[in-house]
Amino acid sequence: MVEIRKVRREDAGCFVNAYFKSYQGLEEYAYRSRRLVKGYFKWLFSRDNQGFMVAELNGKAVGFVACDTNWISIFELKRVGEIHEIFVLPEFRCMGIASKLLSSALSYAKDKGRDLAELWVGEKNEKAIKFYENRGFRVVGKLVKWVRMVKKL
Repeated sequence: MVEIRKVRREDAGCFVNAYFKSYQGLEEYAYRSRRLVKGYFKWLFSRDNQGFMVAELNGKAVGFVACDTNWISIFELKRVGEIHEIFVLPEFRCMGIASKLLSSALSYAKDKGRDLAELWVGEKNEKAIKFYENRGFRVVGKLVKWVRMVKKL
């Protein structure tokens, strides 16, 4: 049974390892050094640690999501539930874990009074774009190699 819990500082090592495995084949959208990924973890934790969650299966971290309800969208000019990060280890994909992580993040954003979720996804990451579209997100713009998607909460 998959359990979702809030990330703790001591999850940094698991996050870094899972990040590199999860971004295999999508390196153009990823940080490439352990130092940068560890810094990214610290930044996500500092932004909104209550919205930073880990999925565990039998006590093993298999995926992460970071929802930042302190984020002010420059497009919406208001606070939104910004999904900075979501990934699941490749060997645990297609088991509903990403859906559960995303659902937990969106519920958190709604509970914090946000009425819109926003995220950016790599333009060539067609699986992720389809995943988000199937969950009510819609493409609303593009900037360089990133696609902006939103969903009303």
